[in-house]
Amino acid sequence: MPSSPPVSLWPDPDAIGPLTDLYELTMMAGYAAEGMAETPTTFELFVRKLPKNRSYLVFAGLEQAIDGLRSMRFSDEQIAWLRTHPTFQHVDPSWFDRLRVLRFTGDVWAVPEGSVVFPNEPLVRIDAPLEQAQWIETFLINACAYPTMVASKASRILHAARGRSLVEFGARRGHGPMAPLLAARSAYLAGFVGTSHVEAARRLGIPAMGTMAHSWVQSFEDEHAAFEAFSRHFGAQSTLLVDTYDTLEGVRRAASIEPPIAAVRLDSGDLLELSRGARAILDALDRTETRIFASGDLDEWSIDRLVRAGAPIDAFGVGTELITSRDAPSIAMVYKIVAYAGEGRLKLSTDKVSIPLGKQVFRSRDGQGRFAGDLVTRFDESAAGEPLLTPILRAGELVQPLPGLDAIRSRCADQIASLPEALLALDAPGDYPVSFSDTLTDEADRITHRLRTGPATSTD
Repeated sequence: MPSSPPVSLWPDPDAIGPLTDLYELTMMAGYAAEGMAETPTTFELFVRKLPKNRSYLVFAGLEQAIDGLRSMRFSDEQIAWLRTHPTFQHVDPSWFDRLRVLRFTGDVWAVPEGSVVFPNEPLVRIDAPLEQAQWIETFLINACAYPTMVASKASRILHAARGRSLVEFGARRGHGPMAPLLAARSAYLAGFVGTSHVEAARRLGIPAMGTMAHSWVQSFEDEHAAFEAFSRHFGAQSTLLVDTYDTLEGVRRAASIEPPIAAVRLDSGDLLELSRGARAILDALDRTETRIFASGDLDEWSIDRLVRAGAPIDAFGVGTELITSRDAPSIAMVYKIVAYAGEGRLKLSTDKVSIPLGKQVFRSRDGQGRFAGDLVTRFDESAAGEPLLTPILRAGELVQPLPGLDAIRSRCADQIASLPEALLALDAPGDYPVSFSDTLTDEADRITHRLRTGPATSTD
């Protein structure tokens, strides 16, 4: 009996229009039927609240989001499938023809990648015809939320490591084959020095780093033979995994290799005591330059404890806890309409109130150059401080080239260095001051009053 070939879920990079939720398309069809599709609107991407144990976020994912917006379109095959979907059986056939030529032609303003951001301030502002702004919602949230989550986690881990090198090791624990590329980029952006993922390193110019697996050691008759062979093939820069059998005995065998290896890797057990024992053995055998690399389900809390205890560990490999952000695996990132045909729009849903009108964010610093507070204003207002949102796309085209990854990484380092010291603690409260201008709050009050009292009635 013939079988069907495997179904690939890799998206077609030239036809990512359907990378969205069905209700985006139903609304688009409805807008077209109501004559509303071309109405100018403003939508904003923001985070409602901080995840657990977070006092700030690091914004990431913008480059891939912009790349996607510029290439969003539907293929003939995709449109043909939509025509057969029961949801669209009563839709005017001209709408499907409209999809053939639909492109994103709006304006995009955004906070630069690598910026520190806080709840309820816009990260991305979209000015576009209603159908286009609606179309991109799912993709835009998806493109920015996960990278922001990982970059924020990586920043915390970096702070806990206090200058020790960090390598991203999470590929095999990522949620799907795309996650490792996004995680490697976000981790490097936040300050990690390399990744184990080969394709991420190749595409992004991130240093590729790796050691060996236990299977290498187990494939040889004894541990020394495994170490000698690996070092012979891969040179003096080799890092040898020493905990397959007996960790400290493995350190002794690794120390006997000539020429001296670069590092030993500890991947299990009491890393504090084992690192102390390993350092003592290496130093006693005149391997003072051999570094100690540690891994094994590490996160910011365990790294912080090791560093505070004085563990002689030079570098850490972090995988599962980083790529999944296990303690806070999601971000409440949302995308909401804030203006329609020039008029403000808001939500009054419980715990989901939004502020109307397109916005700008101005960030102030104190006398020591640290961030002191953010003021969210209407997009055309002026205020003291640095305006955060900058133009990225105008009429669907890049205003200027996007910054490279190293420039984003440098910005992130500067941003973290500018945070108030109190926000850097792993258990810091998220109490950074974000306020709104009178223009915005007055507009919110006006619309709220109108919505709750209903339209005015004539007394004549």
